[in-house]
Amino acid sequence: MNAEPKPIRVLLVDDHQLLTGSLSQVLRAEPDIEVVGVAGTVTEAREMRRERLDVVLMDYRLPDGTGADATRAIKTRWPAARVVMLTALADDETILESIQAGADGYLTKDQALEEVVGAVRSAHAGETLLPRAVIMGIAQRVAVARDRGKERPEVEPLTPRELDVLRALTDGLSTPEICDRLVIAPNTLRTHVQNIMGKLRVHSKLGAVAFALRHRLVEPPRQQDALY
Repeated sequence: MNAEPKPIRVLLVDDHQLLTGSLSQVLRAEPDIEVVGVAGTVTEAREMRRERLDVVLMDYRLPDGTGADATRAIKTRWPAARVVMLTALADDETILESIQAGADGYLTKDQALEEVVGAVRSAHAGETLLPRAVIMGIAQRVAVARDRGKERPEVEPLTPRELDVLRALTDGLSTPEICDRLVIAPNTLRTHVQNIMGKLRVHSKLGAVAFALRHRLVEPPRQQDALY
């Protein structure tokens, strides 16, 4: 007899009690999701690291720091935890700092609660939660930094297949879309992504995208592809 799958263990980090109360109620109603705690500050989020975490919904602005600070602390303890920034801030600087801290996705607070539930499952499944329009913003911002002449750090070269995967990630494709485009199995894709992250010394697929755009490993998505 197969054991029942373990529920997705979720931590909410936000100092707005009305939002966390609503999210907790909606998430706890799902049979495959368990809310293990709610934190309103970076300090409380660090204390919650003691719990095993699968997905963290993280606000950016917190009373004693930023969601990027809390993300670094959580990723240090639980590297496999998926951190999704859920914030009202959608500027490129905030997104980039979150990515550099190890965030795995980015959602704005105007999302419907049901969409956040789906985002939790997608994040746990390894999907990158970042609209193509946001990727375009990242591409434009890192191009400015790139043109300042900062040298690329020495990294292990990517194989042609790994570059194919990196281009697909930069296009904002989902796992099924990448597998269809490259005619590979999900497990093979997962292996490629892990190898890419290791070679580029980043901690998430979003980090790999930002690195690739900043250092011209791949070209950014076309503007018309980002508008949908």
